[in-house]
Amino acid sequence: MKQHAAMTEERWSRFDLDRQVLMIANEMNRTTRLLADADPQPRRRGYERILRLTDLTIALAPRRTFRREMLRWRDLIAALYMADTAQPDQHRSAFRVLLLSRPVAAQQIPLLLR
Repeated sequence: MKQHAAMTEERWSRFDLDRQVLMIANEMNRTTRLLADADPQPRRRGYERILRLTDLTIALAPRRTFRREMLRWRDLIAALYMADTAQPDQHRSAFRVLLLSRPVAAQQIPLLLR
C-alpha cells in the first residue's frame, strides 16, 4: 500500500472534512473497477487504501457523532476487505452511504452510482 502509506495526520488535517470524504470516495470508485478482477489482491489493496484514509479521518474527526458513523462505516469496509470474493452490491451500498455522509459528496451520487 504505497499510495497513502506516507500520509500523515498532519498532512491529512490540511484537507477539510468534505475533501477527506471525497478522497475516500475516489478510492472507493477506483476499487469499484477492481471488483470484476479474478485476482483478489488488487481489490484488497484498494480496500487497504480506503481503510488507511478512513482511519486518518476518524482520528481527526471534529465531531463525535461523525466519528461514530465513520467507525461503523469502517466496519463495512473491513468486512469487504476480509471477504473471499468480491461483493459488488455491498461495495455499492457502502459507497452510497459514504457519499451520503456529507452534502458535497452526496452531489456525486448521480455521477458515480448509476
